[in-house]
Amino acid sequence: MYAVIRRYEGVTDSAEAGRRVDEGFVPLLRRAAGFVAYYWVDAGDGVMVSTSVFEDRAGAEGSIELAADFVRDHLSPLLPNRPQVTAGPVVAAG
Repeated sequence: MYAVIRRYEGVTDSAEAGRRVDEGFVPLLRRAAGFVAYYWVDAGDGVMVSTSVFEDRAGAEGSIELAADFVRDHLSPLLPNRPQVTAGPVVAAG
């Protein structure tokens, strides 16, 4: 498996961002090749974190454009800053 973690800082409305992600992005992502799981976390203080898990790196990389397009088209006023991205193979899971 392969995971991608994105940390967004300066989120202007975490409740609205969560609603838009849940209603709009999650259904799109579930159809992506190799999709395993997705989590959107409100870390407080204007910080939100997404974790995407795919069967392999190719699936994760295929989702990058999907995520960028969705943020640009539906979340840009709520997520004004580019995310910090961390990605790599999953080496342990519970």
